[in-house]
Amino acid sequence: MSERDEQIKLFQWIKLNPKIKPYALYIPNDGKRSPQLGAIYKRMGLRPGTSDIFIAIPNKTHHGLWIELKWGKNKATPAQLEFIADMRFQGYCAEVVWGADDAIKLIKDYLQN
Repeated sequence: MSERDEQIKLFQWIKLNPKIKPYALYIPNDGKRSPQLGAIYKRMGLRPGTSDIFIAIPNKTHHGLWIELKWGKNKATPAQLEFIADMRFQGYCAEVVWGADDAIKLIKDYLQN
């Protein structure tokens, strides 16, 4: 399994949940690109560290849910932790999880609040 496989597993679960599916999205902020393309993306608004997944559903205490999905020995980068702190400051739930199962549990817990 890889982080990519875990994310695919998560979105397979999301697609089976019609109350979540229309409001869940992946932000393709990872991957290698040329310095020229990286500069263009930054001018277009790319922010290093943006979390992988956003669930645009408010609950009783938060505006929405940001998820940074990790797998194995991967750890959140300083830019990712800064993004999470910024989102929390603005009233969002933002968390780092390890694997699809943790992400599913987080989403379920978040939506029950």
